[in-house]
Amino acid sequence: MNFLLGVLTLAAESGGEEEKFDPSHEFELPAWVSIHIGPLDMSINKAVVYLWIGCVLTILIGVLLMRWKVGVRPDRRQTIGETIYDIAQSQVAEQGLPTKAIGRWFPYVASLMLFIWVINMVGFIPLPLTGETWEVGGVDLPVWGIYAATSSISVTLALALLTFIFTHVEGIRENGVRRYFKSWIPEVPKGLLPLLIPLEILGQFMRLVSLSVRLYANMLAGHMLILTFIGLIFVLGNLAVAVIAVPAATAFYLFEVVIVVSIQAFIFAALSAIYIGSAIEPEH
Repeated sequence: MNFLLGVLTLAAESGGEEEKFDPSHEFELPAWVSIHIGPLDMSINKAVVYLWIGCVLTILIGVLLMRWKVGVRPDRRQTIGETIYDIAQSQVAEQGLPTKAIGRWFPYVASLMLFIWVINMVGFIPLPLTGETWEVGGVDLPVWGIYAATSSISVTLALALLTFIFTHVEGIRENGVRRYFKSWIPEVPKGLLPLLIPLEILGQFMRLVSLSVRLYANMLAGHMLILTFIGLIFVLGNLAVAVIAVPAATAFYLFEVVIVVSIQAFIFAALSAIYIGSAIEPEH
């Protein structure tokens, strides 16, 4: 894990400073380029740069694996692309969307799954984008570190808002305003409606919270655990702790990369397909 080199060196050089280790500082987002449009803060920070990297990589993966030199006899590269496509179609789109809507919404849920997977994975690749430097031979070098854009609630909330908006727009488009919102009302005795209708409306907004918080919490927790175990070395001031802390941090790192990254991308895309599908063909 190359990012540890930067962390260790930085800690060694700042050992005389009376500053407590706090892993939450890694998730602070100071503006690198300040941009304010009226009340809107459009500043460029670390999360924005990671999203740009994720966008570029997602496009490249899509083009190189699924569009470039595609043949009848697939090689390993094309096989990987076809596997991703098959998972997005059979396990995400077809499981959540009605047949008539797959053609329209498959590109969205497939792109969503791949994009979230990419930005989650990039979050575990050490990059010199921490915004911190350490001095070596009189030269300031950037500290390498890991950071996931999806560990910011504003990022996951923006992704969830896309699904939330598309869900209701498509529901109204397919069913009309009256029939769509009427489908929210459960078939119960009229005396229970004043109680259940607010709960049904709240349930629609809870989908927004569920999508955004699930992804945010999982990615934040994984990075916090890794940083905390590494930070124990400096908090306790004993290198012997590294015998336990480094293997534990490595185990959490591998667990996140191998399992959590893919599961969270899949769940977000699958739930998006289910929500859109349920709006197109309401149960009520």
